[in-house]
Amino acid sequence: MAKLSIRDLKLRGQRVFIRADFNVPLNDDGTVADDTRIRETLPTIEYALNNQARVILASHLGRPKGKVNPKYSLRPVAERLRQLLDERIGRGKQVGFSTDCVGVQAEEMVAKLESSQTLLLENLRFHAEEEANEENFSRQLASLADVYVDDAFGAAHRAHASTVGMTKFLKQNAAGLLMERELQYLGKALEEPARPFVTILGGAKVSDKIGVIQNLLEKVDALLIGGGMAYTFLKAQGFEVGKSLVEQDKIEVARQTLEAARRATDKTGVRFLLPVDHVVAAEMKADAATAIIAPMQPIPADKMALDIGPRTIELFVQEIEQARTIVWNGPMGVFEMPPFACGTTEIAEAVAGNAQATSIIGGGDTVSAVHQAGVAEEITHISTGGGASLEFLEGRKLPGVEALTNK
Repeated sequence: MAKLSIRDLKLRGQRVFIRADFNVPLNDDGTVADDTRIRETLPTIEYALNNQARVILASHLGRPKGKVNPKYSLRPVAERLRQLLDERIGRGKQVGFSTDCVGVQAEEMVAKLESSQTLLLENLRFHAEEEANEENFSRQLASLADVYVDDAFGAAHRAHASTVGMTKFLKQNAAGLLMERELQYLGKALEEPARPFVTILGGAKVSDKIGVIQNLLEKVDALLIGGGMAYTFLKAQGFEVGKSLVEQDKIEVARQTLEAARRATDKTGVRFLLPVDHVVAAEMKADAATAIIAPMQPIPADKMALDIGPRTIELFVQEIEQARTIVWNGPMGVFEMPPFACGTTEIAEAVAGNAQATSIIGGGDTVSAVHQAGVAEEITHISTGGGASLEFLEGRKLPGVEALTNK
C-alpha cells in the first residue's frame, strides 16, 4: 500500500486521533442496534492500545445538520465500545466520553488521558464546520493529537474536517487496519485481479452505477447486471418492460453504455449480461401473485419486474462459478420480500460457494442480502463503505485516502 499504515507509526505515549465510522443504527431505547461497524475498527483500537497509545476516537452519526441533537449522540456507542473492549482485552473501563469534540472539555479530557486509555468524542456533525471542512475547526481537532489514523473507509469519499482538513496540521496521517484492508482488497481487484474477474451490479438506479460500469468495462471478464437498473438498459434496447423501474432521463446514457459494451466485447471479449427472464407482479407487495416471463418475451403493460428469472440465475451462476475475483454491489431484486428474494439469494450462495475466488461485497443492501442468505462468513471481504467503494470502483480518488501520508 502506498500510504502510511498505523503499523508504521511509533505510538507509545502518543495522542493518536482515530477517525472511526461509528455511524450505527440505534434502537428506540437509545442502545446500539447493530454493532458491526464498531467491531470492524476494534483491531485498530486494540493495536493502538497494545502499543501504549493514548487513543482519541471520533466519528459522525446520522445527519444532525450541524446542530446538537441528543438523538444522534455517540454516548450509546461509548457504552457498547466499553462492553466490546472488556470482552476482548479487559480495557472497557478505560473508555471515556467527551460531550463535545472540540473546546475546553475535550481538551481537558485529552490532557488527562494516560497510555492505553481511550476517549470517544461526541458526534463531529454537531458542528456544521465538520462537513464544511472549515479550517479553524480542522485545526482544533488536530490540536488534540500527535498523529492521525483514518479507519473510516465509509467516509473516505467525503472531504470533511475529520477526514481531510485536520491532516494538514499533523505530520503523520496513516491508514488504520480496516482502511488498509479495504484499500488492499479493492485496489488488487482493480489493478491485478486473479482472472476471470466478474463484477455483479444491481440495485435500483443506473445513475448510481453508470460510472462503475464505464470504468470496469475493459478491466473485467464479465459484467452481470440485475436489479431495477437492468430495465433502463432493456428499455434502451427496445424491449417492452411494462411498469418496471426505468430512469427515462438515463435511456440515452444506457444506450451509449451498451454501445461501449459492444466495443469492449469486440476488443477484450468482455461478457455484458442483462436479465433474459423475469419474475413479475402487478405491484410490489409481499403477498403479490407472481409470474415468470420467459426469455426474450415482453413484460405485460400491467406488470413490473421485481427479480431476475431462473434462466438469468443460471447464466449468472455459470459466470460466478468460474470466476477467481468477484466484486458484487447491489441486489438482483426486491430481496426484502420473499417472492422476489430468490435471485439475490441464489447469487449470494453462488458467490459464497466459490471457494477459489476472492469475493468482495459492498453496499448496505448487498451486505444485508448475504447476511439474510446466511453466507456472510464465506465472503472474503465485506466492505464497510457503500458510497466509498462505488467511487473507488469508478476509478475516482477518495479525498480521505489522498489526504494520508505517502510511505
